[in-house]
Amino acid sequence: MKDLTHSADAATVEEALAADNHQGVVDSEGATALAMQNTLLTPRFYTTDFDEMDAIDVSGVREDWDKLIDQMKSDPNKGHFKKNEDWDHIDWDGMEPKLKAEFIDFLVSSCTAEFSGCVLYKEMKRRGNNEDIVTLFQLMARDEARHAGFINDALREAGIAVNLGFLTQKKKYTYFRPKFIYYATYLSEKIGYARYITIYRHLEANPEHRFHPIFKWFKEWCNDEFSHGEAFALLMKTDPKLTSGVNVLWIKFFLTAVYATMYVRDHQRPAFHKALGVDPDWYAHEVFTKTSTISKQVFPITLDIDHPRWQKGLEALQRANVDLADAKKTGNVFKRVSASTRAAIAFVGLFTIPAVKHQVPVSTRLEPAY
Repeated sequence: MKDLTHSADAATVEEALAADNHQGVVDSEGATALAMQNTLLTPRFYTTDFDEMDAIDVSGVREDWDKLIDQMKSDPNKGHFKKNEDWDHIDWDGMEPKLKAEFIDFLVSSCTAEFSGCVLYKEMKRRGNNEDIVTLFQLMARDEARHAGFINDALREAGIAVNLGFLTQKKKYTYFRPKFIYYATYLSEKIGYARYITIYRHLEANPEHRFHPIFKWFKEWCNDEFSHGEAFALLMKTDPKLTSGVNVLWIKFFLTAVYATMYVRDHQRPAFHKALGVDPDWYAHEVFTKTSTISKQVFPITLDIDHPRWQKGLEALQRANVDLADAKKTGNVFKRVSASTRAAIAFVGLFTIPAVKHQVPVSTRLEPAY
């Protein structure tokens, strides 16, 4: 294994995790504790049936598969995810306290999400024997390790960092069947692309709102997310049952859960979005629209995000979440039960909005278009 000073220059996930910027982490208890949380809104670590995933036969999507793998092997972002002359100095001590707290929360959450992908993909690579699957997950794990290391670089400037090795050993793992991993991870990668490119384009047009240099790296970052989503689209395409029959209801559930979680989580960061010059409701609709358009490549339905009940349902869920958080702080059991019930009712209301059906195209592969 090569000795590398930075994960951005790594060719494999092993090299990335062994690089200097993944070592000697400033052990920030607050940041690591935040990353250790397991709630409905925090990123989770997943495990699955790796033997079932290793048995996937990609011969039915071979042409698109080989093109995607060749693109990922060419590694256009090698060396990109590290500071250079475009990295502006940030006065963390002078940053408005509420903005600083929310931005750190954003970075820690993003770092945890990227690293959770790295851990899952690396484990699939370690356990697998199927060359196609092992190759894919090695490439994706490499990318996620770079992203997590880069975010931790940004956090170190604020005097904190997430202890990634500690998370690997101690954070609770959630078991998902492979098909649920496909749905959840596909949506996570594609909505990640939609989120990052929306922010990038907004700040490209309004650079006065770019309060931190990490946003300059979002275009290449989101293109990695896009490629990872393409891989999961092809994995789902290998078995028609995954996107038909009763599984369409599971797809609808994951679409609703991912969209609703994003909406509620983003509304917890008002100062962050104000600093970006972004209205959270506008941002949510932009991201949902992009993600819905993209997901037509493999899912036979999209959510009706223009339905009269959609926005009202999201707002009801958000209010219930605020009350639930307050009830947990004060220990008010009655209020906690009431808020949890209202949240469940709001989610069911969103889930029962009729979905929009469409024909899935024969060709699955897409290229970033935003």
